[in-house]
Amino acid sequence: MTSLAQRIDPRIRTAFSAAALAAGMVGLGFASVPLYDLFCRVTGFGGTTMKATEAQANTAAAQQTGRVVSVRFDSNVRNGLPWSFRPERPRETLSVGARDMMIFIAKNESSVPVTGTATFNVTPSAAGRHFSKIQCFCFTEQTLQPGQEMRMPVVYFVNPAMLDDPNARDIQEITLSYTFFPVDEAPAGS
Repeated sequence: MTSLAQRIDPRIRTAFSAAALAAGMVGLGFASVPLYDLFCRVTGFGGTTMKATEAQANTAAAQQTGRVVSVRFDSNVRNGLPWSFRPERPRETLSVGARDMMIFIAKNESSVPVTGTATFNVTPSAAGRHFSKIQCFCFTEQTLQPGQEMRMPVVYFVNPAMLDDPNARDIQEITLSYTFFPVDEAPAGS
C-alpha cells in the first residue's frame, strides 16, 4: 500500500509547502512588532524603561545608595500635533533608589480637541533596564481641549541594581526623552 503523501504529485507538495512557509512568514511579520515590544519592555533593550509597582519602588527606596545620578528631560512634539510640550525643569539630581517626580506641561495650541500619545526612551540604553516608572502620562492617550494646558506627572526611580551592572554602573547622567504623536482619527463613518 502506498501512503497518501506518496500518491500526491511532488509539485503539489512543493506548492503546499511554499504556501505554508509564506503564511508562516506573514504571521511572523504581524507578530514581530508586539514580540519586539515585549522583549524591549522586559529587558530594557534600546533604552526602553521599566514599569514598576509601588512595592518595587519601596524596595528600591530601602536600598538607596547615596550615589547620585543626574536625569535630563527631553520633550518633542511630532509634526501634525499642534501642542507645546516641555518639562517643568530640564534636569534633576537624585539618589539611586530614591523616588522622584517630574511634571511635564502640554498645551493644545489649536482650536479643536486633539488626542496625543507619547513614546519614550532612555539614553544611554544600558540605563533603560534600571530606569523605572511608577506613574506616567505615557501609559495612556491624552486629550487636550482647545487652548487647554495640562500638567502631567512622571513618577520614577533609578533601580540600585544599576550599580551592580558592569554596563551601567558608571553612568552619571540619564536622559529621559518623550515624543508626543497625534493619535490617528477613526475613519469617517465608523
